[in-house]
Amino acid sequence: MYRKVFKRLIDLMLAGTAFVIAFPVFLFIAIVFYFLNDGKPFFFQVRPGKQSKLFTVIKFKTMNDRRGADGELLSDAIRLTTFGRWVRKTSLDEIPQLLNVIKGDMSLIGPRPLLVEYLPLYNSTQARRHEVRPGITGWAQVNGRNAISWDRKFELDVWYVEHLSWLLDLKIVFLTVFKVFKSEGITSNTSVTMEKFTGSK
Repeated sequence: MYRKVFKRLIDLMLAGTAFVIAFPVFLFIAIVFYFLNDGKPFFFQVRPGKQSKLFTVIKFKTMNDRRGADGELLSDAIRLTTFGRWVRKTSLDEIPQLLNVIKGDMSLIGPRPLLVEYLPLYNSTQARRHEVRPGITGWAQVNGRNAISWDRKFELDVWYVEHLSWLLDLKIVFLTVFKVFKSEGITSNTSVTMEKFTGSK
């Protein structure tokens, strides 16, 4: 009953309330990024959701569009602005995704929505992460986030799908708050963002 009915009702109630409370912060950050990113405060990207249905995720645009002499985008580390780094560190870049939750594309808690190009790379077990709505935070996020391997991340995602309950979701909420305060797992060991998934070996 929780998985099919109450989880969605709780998402709608909490996401709506949180967005109203966070709106002043949302507006402030949007204005700052508007000026930092040449009038582009938000980052939009198509991601796969529940049952691999595509939707457009919205986040704050923490990296600018600076390009090198060859016309190619510079590395993530260079394009990540100082303000953007702080927003990512505090997880405030996730605030716009509350709109995705309200719309029903996402849940507050679930496997993170990844790139569409990864869909054909999953094995049958890893693909089970799409049996539930993707989340703003999840079991993998509170167990290493970007600092763990892709295989470990997917193991944790599938474990969550198999053990989904209100008690587990409540535990993830508390652990998320703890991790945000400690700023753990935001970057991988070699990059400011997670390296691309190229398939399991």
